[in-house]
Amino acid sequence: MRLDVLSIFPDYLAPLELSLIGRAREKGLLDLTVHDLRDWTHDRHRTVDDTPYGGGAGMVMKPQPWGEALDALLGAGAASAEEAPAPEDGTAPVLIVPSPAGEVFTQATARELAERRHLVFACGRYEGIDQRVSDWATTRMEVRPMSIGDYVLNGGEVAVLVMVEAIARLLPGVIGNPESLDEESHEDGLLEYPVYTKPAVWRDHAVPPVLLSGDHGKVARWRRDERLRRTARVRPDLLVALPQDALDAHDRATLAQAAADQEPTAGVEAAGPDLAE
Repeated sequence: MRLDVLSIFPDYLAPLELSLIGRAREKGLLDLTVHDLRDWTHDRHRTVDDTPYGGGAGMVMKPQPWGEALDALLGAGAASAEEAPAPEDGTAPVLIVPSPAGEVFTQATARELAERRHLVFACGRYEGIDQRVSDWATTRMEVRPMSIGDYVLNGGEVAVLVMVEAIARLLPGVIGNPESLDEESHEDGLLEYPVYTKPAVWRDHAVPPVLLSGDHGKVARWRRDERLRRTARVRPDLLVALPQDALDAHDRATLAQAAADQEPTAGVEAAGPDLAE
């Protein structure tokens, strides 16, 4: 997979050289390059922003550096709308623009994007990027504004770090044991179960006895029950979104007991009747 990141603060993306993502780059599993947007400016001050049309506070990123940068990344052939792959056929590069006005980035989104060949991340700053950049890019790329949550950041770099890590760790060979991905939070609509390691007792807190039993069936059932309980307690909205056939009778009994054991919240009350039937 090829990933290109455009930013006026390329040093902000230095963590991508570390840990599993850094090793994946060294092994050639991931072709990831961070580019300085200012390399495509032509004035002495390397200007990337200007005042907004229509007035108002703040500055807007100019289209010219972005257009030239995307031309360079796509190559001369793809810079022509007639020669570019159709954005809707799944083969075109994907332009991801971090934005609080974008679609919500989820684990499902990460899995979808991990199947693509070329992702380009555009890190906006100030009041954002001139809208014409996205409008122009739609004829050459699949444009996806993305939000990592309902809040506003100073720029797109933090969001890109989040998205790149979430996507890249799903690529074959990046995680040493791919089975460790199977029961992670959000993979099947539930949160992950609690985890423990040695010693068996720490500061008077003991590991749940079932995990020391050696009975793999009981361990698997305990982990499933803990995932259900944790999801009901922390993210009851995820339970509401589960397909009806995702829960068996034991699951529903576990959820009913979890609801009875805790102070009900609005979310649990909404989810409770259907899940307990």
